[in-house]
Amino acid sequence: MKKIYILLTAISLGLAACTGLSEDPESFISPGQFYKTSNDAVAAVNSIYFHLNQNDIVGQPIYNSLYNTGMDFMTDDLSAGPGSPNPDVRSLSALAHSSTLLRGKESWQQHYSGINKANVAIERIPEVTMDEKLKSRLLGEARFLRALYYFDLVRQFGGVPLLLTDQTQLPIEQLQVPRNTATEIYAQIITDLKESVNNFKAGSTGEVGRATEGAAKSLLSKVYLTKRDWANAVTTAEEVINGSYGYVLLSDYSQVFLPAYKNSKEHIFSVQFNSAANITNAVTGRDIATGVPGIKGSYGDQLTFYTKGTDKFFSIYKLYTAKDKRRNVSFVTKYKSPTNGKWYGTLNDIKIPGDSVPYLNKYWDPNFASTGKSEANANIIRFAEVLLIHAEAENELNGPTAKAYASLNRVRKRAGLDDLTPDLTKDQFREALYLDRRLELVGEYQRFFDLIRQTGSEATGVGPEGRGTLLKNLQAVGKTNVAARHYLFPIPQFEIERNKKLTQNPGWE
Repeated sequence: MKKIYILLTAISLGLAACTGLSEDPESFISPGQFYKTSNDAVAAVNSIYFHLNQNDIVGQPIYNSLYNTGMDFMTDDLSAGPGSPNPDVRSLSALAHSSTLLRGKESWQQHYSGINKANVAIERIPEVTMDEKLKSRLLGEARFLRALYYFDLVRQFGGVPLLLTDQTQLPIEQLQVPRNTATEIYAQIITDLKESVNNFKAGSTGEVGRATEGAAKSLLSKVYLTKRDWANAVTTAEEVINGSYGYVLLSDYSQVFLPAYKNSKEHIFSVQFNSAANITNAVTGRDIATGVPGIKGSYGDQLTFYTKGTDKFFSIYKLYTAKDKRRNVSFVTKYKSPTNGKWYGTLNDIKIPGDSVPYLNKYWDPNFASTGKSEANANIIRFAEVLLIHAEAENELNGPTAKAYASLNRVRKRAGLDDLTPDLTKDQFREALYLDRRLELVGEYQRFFDLIRQTGSEATGVGPEGRGTLLKNLQAVGKTNVAARHYLFPIPQFEIERNKKLTQNPGWE
């Protein structure tokens, strides 16, 4: 099967958000004019993928910068490093941002451009005379991607306008719409994913890299987990785990991230990168240390260092046990120069023997060391996370049952760790799972949303105030600006000014 590397195509003309587009009626292609053949339908769905790794509006792509600097930096794991001088990014890292935050505006616009392209495809593809199995598959992909984009938005901003039709040809007064509630957004996400599953069941097989029935069901289990709908999270995760999709854990944790093994049986849905198509993962260059001959790195992404006891350079790196195989895959403490063969690293605390600075290593591509780029895919959801979703939801629903232990221990076994003891309380199992989830998924754009979910907040639409995890964890690492308002991002001021019916999130007024 050929792999899909989504590029901006002619279909984007007339289907992208209106920001920045010229108004030339002679060159405008309306959706009605365009949707004639199966090739048109395929191109339309391809364009929906575009914003995952590229952009055609403003700023950075969602999973090729925005979620790295916009989410991971707001956690207890990562912070803006010396190679991130941008004041917008550094304000996020210190939780000192405001509603004029550029990264917030970019995220809003990138997601809504993808949503509108999905809306047009879902409206127009049914009208095309074409192979019905291909049509069904394409609709499944479009609904999956619309659900993913809305899932990102609702977790980031809370309630947002729920737009399900083409917006590009509407007059400005019809674009003035209020926010829907988070509950309404989640309901639509669930509807889209269920319909997506049905579309895929009736559809044809797609190329590697496209959304699938298993991806839709896996994302649905994550949506249920986020909503604390434990029963549905368990049921849906089990349908993935026990289903015929063929998902397994790779035996070697390092293979999960190496480009040579991407799109394997652990990768349920990933953002695709390919140098031949001039689409490379820009995150890796910011992870890499500076000053290593023959290796290009800016060290824009830095672990969050904080004081614990007498150690002034404690970090997530030191939460791994020595036998945990994930530590030396996720991080490196030194680099071998391809130019002179010497090793380069940096000491942290000279009072602690061998205490070196760890650098995030998940997106390292040995074939592109001199460019700072990478063909490593960005994981949206992989099988290890489905196992963790199942273990967490099962524990919350029924306590630490044998099923909960089995799913968590599969992840731990691959990491080289012993099985958890079978006599943990519900609270003890939860804390053990939270730690393993953090260590398993570090640097994969999960931690901020995990802290929010584990906290619980009425503002996010996912339940009553809970354990205060976000506040406690960020305060513990010295990010003292953290407050309850950070459960959500501020609605971008730019969007409020052009849509007078939008309201601001609490604490950001």
